Amino acid sequence: MTMRLFRPCIFSGWLYPEALFRIKSTEKMLCLTFDDGPDPASTPGLLDILDQYHVKAVFFCSGQAAEKYPSLVEKIKEKGHIAGNHGFSHIDGWKTNTEDYCENADHASRFLPGRLFRPPYGRITISQYGKLKKKFRIVFWDLMAYDFDAGFGAAGSLSVLKRKIRRGSVIVLHDKPQSSANSILPEFLNSAISRGYRFVLP
Repeated sequence: MTMRLFRPCIFSGWLYPEALFRIKSTEKMLCLTFDDGPDPASTPGLLDILDQYHVKAVFFCSGQAAEKYPSLVEKIKEKGHIAGNHGFSHIDGWKTNTEDYCENADHASRFLPGRLFRPPYGRITISQYGKLKKKFRIVFWDLMAYDFDAGFGAAGSLSVLKRKIRRGSVIVLHDKPQSSANSILPEFLNSAISRGYRFVLP
């Protein structure tokens, strides 16, 4: 049986004290983020849905994809969303030395010049974190819905979103054709908004 962790390890906040996992607020607010895009098969649909619900989000884009589809990055920004840095290539910080990891993030900055950075896989060493936090605001998440996991299924991802959101949750979904985000997003947004949540940018 596959083990899925919907929230980060409790120690993560101690290891990366200046990183964002959850927005501190007593209000019912959520932050919606999408990783791995942009992609012409998924990004336009996500933007249309977000427009329909008047929700703004952060798209943590791959530098490679941003270089390939600059018009989609511009579209994301034109719609009032943030295009964040998800590294140039999707490398694992636990398997990459600090110099190469930081260089990968810097390379992505040529195409994604903002200050927000999300580590691919959520894996970053203390040394990598120490260097990158001087340039970026590092953003993890409070809730992972596994929308990229075909074995979990769209219904499973939607159920997680409905059951596990809480005040300040930073939610990660994925902007790629393999994700169920496009299919589950309208129902999730309807549910969250009807329960009094509003969506904010970090």
